[in-house]
Amino acid sequence: MKESIYRVFIELTNKKWTSNLLKIFTQSSLSRPLIKSFAKVYKINQNEMEYPLAHYRSLHDFFIRRLKPGCRPIMTGEDSVISPVDAEIEEIGTITLLNKMMVKGKEYSIVDLLGDENIAEKYIGGTYMVLYLSPTNYHRIHSPITAEVIQQWELGVHSYPVNKWGLKYGREPLSKNYRSITELRTPNGHLVVAKIGAMFVNSIERIHSNNVWQKGEEVAYFSFGSTVVLLFEEGTFSKDENIIIPTQVKVGQLLGKLHKGIPLP
Repeated sequence: MKESIYRVFIELTNKKWTSNLLKIFTQSSLSRPLIKSFAKVYKINQNEMEYPLAHYRSLHDFFIRRLKPGCRPIMTGEDSVISPVDAEIEEIGTITLLNKMMVKGKEYSIVDLLGDENIAEKYIGGTYMVLYLSPTNYHRIHSPITAEVIQQWELGVHSYPVNKWGLKYGREPLSKNYRSITELRTPNGHLVVAKIGAMFVNSIERIHSNNVWQKGEEVAYFSFGSTVVLLFEEGTFSKDENIIIPTQVKVGQLLGKLHKGIPLP
């Protein structure tokens, strides 16, 4: 019953016109008076913001704020993988032989997430990591490692909540929502950075056009809350032993290390 009620409510509210109205409002100066209360309710750390509250002309401008230089030190080491976002790690697991990952007790299809069976096959037996960004978080996305960009593509139209309720009761938001996907290549194998849109506002803005991502550099940003899913090929990623699920991480914090994967037969 809870699942049905939840889905009906979201289907009724998550329409194009409501999304457009919200987008127009948050990007206009009419939303500016809400910035102060938003910062208070969500306990935004104003000491690390690039500018004071009065600088931001709309709620959207405030939401995509940058931080002061040095606020997010980047873990060094050629093979280290850092967190691309400030977020809570919701799940880490192994992609099954059927191309599935388990999140909050629900199976998600890697094929559906990526929209390509051939690409998905590369990640069978590999590791997935789900990082959820709440409204409290800094919403700019950074590169988790230095790597070559193989390809980038977008999928999906609508976006539904990706919080714990959305993951539990929604219609597979991680693999159905609007999403912007980047596949990267390193000397130790491939990885995917899937940026998942959140409810109402399908805005994932790329700000990086080079063929190589440098570890820690800014590559995109979210408009309002969302999620990042990382995929690693089999045997190429080892999680840092200090990470216990669920846990909060920040940009630049060590997630684990890459190493040569298991040779295919």
